[in-house]
Amino acid sequence: MATTVTPDPGRLAVVRRAHTIIYIVMACATLYVFYCGLSGRRDLVLTISAVLVALEGLVFLGNGLRCPLTILAQRYGDPTGHVGDTLFPERCTRYTFRVFGSLYAIGVILIAFQFIQS
Repeated sequence: MATTVTPDPGRLAVVRRAHTIIYIVMACATLYVFYCGLSGRRDLVLTISAVLVALEGLVFLGNGLRCPLTILAQRYGDPTGHVGDTLFPERCTRYTFRVFGSLYAIGVILIAFQFIQS
């Protein structure tokens, strides 16, 4: 399905800002799940973080392994076609899925292991 590109710098800036905020929140949530896996900490923030990351994964999967905001950014003139629609440089976001996916998985596995042992 081809996306019609209608360059709109104002809307592109809004999409980039929103995506950057979501990126930061999701990175923090992922790191918190990983931290809780290492430390054994269990609290409401862990539950919220795990649910947020899981929901993001479902949205990503439900959208054909593409972020809906990346598609919007492309529609408004961003040519990159990847997480480059944040305000961060591409070198900081190149390995987002590998790094954060691995950290999240390790955190969840450690939490599950600790839960089974208790």
